[in-house]
Amino acid sequence: MYKVIVCEDEMMILDNIIKKINQSELDFEVIAKALNGKQALELIEEHLPDVVVSDIKMPLMDGLELIGKVDIKYPYIKKIIISGYAEFEYAKKAMKYNTFDYLLKPVKNDELIQTLIKLKMDLDNQFNELMDKAGVVKNQVTPYEAVQFTQWYIRAHFEKDINFNLIAMRFNYTPGYLSKLFVQYVGETPNKYYLNLKMDKAKYLLAHCEKLSIRQIAEMIGYEDQSYFSRIFKKTVGKSPLEYRESAIMH
Repeated sequence: MYKVIVCEDEMMILDNIIKKINQSELDFEVIAKALNGKQALELIEEHLPDVVVSDIKMPLMDGLELIGKVDIKYPYIKKIIISGYAEFEYAKKAMKYNTFDYLLKPVKNDELIQTLIKLKMDLDNQFNELMDKAGVVKNQVTPYEAVQFTQWYIRAHFEKDINFNLIAMRFNYTPGYLSKLFVQYVGETPNKYYLNLKMDKAKYLLAHCEKLSIRQIAEMIGYEDQSYFSRIFKKTVGKSPLEYRESAIMH
């Protein structure tokens, strides 16, 4: 079952969406619900779902800010945006955060089912690919070997979105347990290791490949939006990509 968290500030709409998802018979289960973005983020950090379905206009933290934070911290989580016609232009901004799909209110059952079918196919393909690459049998690996595989998979696919829930599932672990093991053996969470690997690759390319533009480097490590990459780089490294390149060339 793929875990889903739904965030919507109108209770009637929230319960209706949850009911439709749980009755879809497509291996999706709503494990938590939130009435605002702040509450949703806390639940996401606690449960590490596979999917987040969020309204755009909400109190405390709107859907756009929520989706942006999730994309930075948990890029493997699939994101579906819901909004009314009047919010369409605003909702389009959320698409740059690797949003999987966009649904208009009132959410029609057939449109939601179509989105869930596409989503299930995408998640199933990821899981099958992971099983093929793992080449190991569940319950026949040690915790350390599971961490080693996770490290290898991150290094081999750092330029793509990685779903750590699927990796944990491969070994019959919960995501939280895999993260705990990873910290124990590696010293940081899988998400942190994944982000640092991306940034290290970016720093190398910025310093040693002057002919590559910042946009090209962003795309090489998995970011289609250059400005988004620049924000993450500066937040992580402390300098913008251009500042880092200039300082590296000077030295």
